[in-house]
Amino acid sequence: MKYVSTRSGDSAAQPIGFLDAVLAGLAPDGGLYVPETWPSFSPEEIAGFAGRPYAEVAAAVLGKFADGEIGPDLLLEMCQEAYGTFAHAATCPVSQLGPNLYLAELFHGPTLAFKDVAMQLLARLYDHILKARGRQLTIVCATSGDTGGAAVEAFKGRSSIRIVAMFPEGRISEVQRRFMTTVEDANVANLSLAGSFDDCQAILKAMFADGQFAAAVDLSAVNSINFARIAAQAVYYFTTAVALGAPHRKVAFAVPTGNFGDAFAAYVAVKMGLPVERILVATNSNDIMARAFEDGRYARGNVAATQSPAMDIQVASNFERLYFEAVRRDGLETGRAFRGFAETGVVDIPPSALTAMRELFSGASASEADTARAMLSTLNETGRLVDPHTAVAISAARRASLSSEAVPLIVLSTAHPAKFPEAVSAATGVTPQFPRADRALASKPERFDRLPADAGAVMAYVRAFAGR
Repeated sequence: MKYVSTRSGDSAAQPIGFLDAVLAGLAPDGGLYVPETWPSFSPEEIAGFAGRPYAEVAAAVLGKFADGEIGPDLLLEMCQEAYGTFAHAATCPVSQLGPNLYLAELFHGPTLAFKDVAMQLLARLYDHILKARGRQLTIVCATSGDTGGAAVEAFKGRSSIRIVAMFPEGRISEVQRRFMTTVEDANVANLSLAGSFDDCQAILKAMFADGQFAAAVDLSAVNSINFARIAAQAVYYFTTAVALGAPHRKVAFAVPTGNFGDAFAAYVAVKMGLPVERILVATNSNDIMARAFEDGRYARGNVAATQSPAMDIQVASNFERLYFEAVRRDGLETGRAFRGFAETGVVDIPPSALTAMRELFSGASASEADTARAMLSTLNETGRLVDPHTAVAISAARRASLSSEAVPLIVLSTAHPAKFPEAVSAATGVTPQFPRADRALASKPERFDRLPADAGAVMAYVRAFAGR
């Protein structure tokens, strides 16, 4: 299987294999890699996932995308190692919140966030590829909170990789920050930038656009622009859906989103054969995706700081992948649209593409008050605490209108409430407790550097860290 750029048609982005797409992250024309054709499972194969260990389902799903570039036994071993780091035997268990309302618990990994699901596997993929090729990479990660911690945890101490995590100063929780900055391994550096996550993301894209710089430091990325991240996240859509009766009945998902990667992973599962009634994209007041599905205009606004900081994003990079699919894989049109977006901050979605998107997707936003109410009502009604990102999705789910009340609606719970103790406590009056393994985090010394949100300054820092 080959991977093509969403801006295909540019001679700088020829189709490449899975392993090369993993290492590359972003295509040389600025586009994002997607499979040339979508692999699929039969209904019988999907039904066969019921009751199987999570690692086995992950190996089956990833195997479709690796297409023989990694042997099935080695891929299964990687998945077993990756998910052996999780605190729950089911890896991503499903629990019930109410009548036909369920929670997919994605926060049982080592940094208490859903990003661990993909990152633990991605680190092992990188290790395998780099050792086989005798290479050393520099990974630069832009994070709105959880990606950085998951990446640092997964890649720390690995001899073939240097990692720099960039995060916006004062716009992530202390716990999110400490999962990055308390790591002592020499191959890890952390940068606090005076700006927003969108600034961090723009600097990362500028690094890739500078071919000389990217080659000098052997640059790669593990943000959700890396398709392997999306493929790994597609797995829990299969396991949660099958646990609730798929493929014999449809399910629906409410996905809290910022960069749209997790929501696009649901789309990938659908393309692979999973029957899904609806993907409800839930945003906080940074509602670029909710507005896009509502009025057909993908328009950047000013980033507002909220109690759900991992979603404080006004440039949802993975939307380009969905746009590419909705315009029938017209790479020239996709390139035109998103180069224009970089200049103007606006894409008017063609009517036919918007219709195609709305067949599966709808958007909803939650205010700060909505989010707080959802945390409190969930505690009162179920006795459990949820983090503010999960609360955004719960708020959206309770307002959702599905074609049938018999369709199970699964809310993705993307982080442990202890990652956001101030927000949870303010809303509920209860301070969430850390799992035992993470209680020492608050007493560890931190190590990070501060820089302005300037691409030149960051690139100089990365060059020095990489010794180039």
